[in-house]
Amino acid sequence: MKYTEQAFDRAELELRRRQDNANEEHQRRLDEIAQNAPEIYRMHSEAIRLNYALIGNIGKGKSSADVSKKIAEIKEKNINLRHTMHEMLKACGYPEDYLQMHYQCEICNDSGYHDGVRCECMKKLLKKYTTEEINANCSIELHDFADFRIEYYSDAPVNGEIPRVKMQTIFENCKNYATRFEPHTSSLIFFGKTGLGKTFLSSCIAKELISQGWNVVYGSMLKLMRQVEDERFHRAEGDTMSIMLEADLLILDDLGSEFQTQFTDSVLYELINERINERRPTLISTNLTVNEVGKKYNDRIVSRITGCFRPFFFAGSDVRLVKLRNGII
Repeated sequence: MKYTEQAFDRAELELRRRQDNANEEHQRRLDEIAQNAPEIYRMHSEAIRLNYALIGNIGKGKSSADVSKKIAEIKEKNINLRHTMHEMLKACGYPEDYLQMHYQCEICNDSGYHDGVRCECMKKLLKKYTTEEINANCSIELHDFADFRIEYYSDAPVNGEIPRVKMQTIFENCKNYATRFEPHTSSLIFFGKTGLGKTFLSSCIAKELISQGWNVVYGSMLKLMRQVEDERFHRAEGDTMSIMLEADLLILDDLGSEFQTQFTDSVLYELINERINERRPTLISTNLTVNEVGKKYNDRIVSRITGCFRPFFFAGSDVRLVKLRNGII
């Protein structure tokens, strides 16, 4: 995956911040122990001195019997000293590792690299920040579930069903989907005319999952397809396709709004098919009906959407018009 320069800058800045926080917290704990338990602090200082002495003797090589004996003595003394120090810390009500450095990533000590290669924590930050850059250009505003207003949907029966009841069920399903989200949960597709809340509820799911730390890519089909095409034909830099393929949840808003070509159909198929194979969920919203989707897209795309996505059929009147009639907007 190709990451942006801005993502590298932000990741390195975040890792430096984590290291600074770890150093500051470590110093705070040392100062606390120095004041409240000076004997423990003295042992900690002695343990550090022994570490330096050990390093110095190892540097001399192990060919000499005297050096090997000295190294063994220092190791044994250090082990005994640390054991006593840990017991005293516990006796004073502290964890035995209280005076150790505590990093968010114990593999690379928040440096971003381990054994000369990029650490997983660094990769995670790069992916997160690159995804945020993609999402920042999507022009979809994120919302809270608390902002959903069921009163905008009619309680009068339409074709044998009550929109308000149906939308209340869809709302509860969306909220449960977000709160109980797992990496291999089901994919969803929202059908319905414009203005019924498909994008709104999609954005609520996105915001909730992002707050939980999940990696979510969301955007309109029109903009995402245009971005992939520009990158594929070297009109722009980036790796939007890889980011979308690897996201914990991919939200494709307004399927059918894109300028449809053989290229966009191939990209859409690759996205849907690869994510299904990798068991990564996708959420699609569309103003098209099921029949219109079947006519617009090829059989390979349609079969995967109809066979692998859980459908929700939105009902009611355009919420924007309802709010306008009520003088809300």
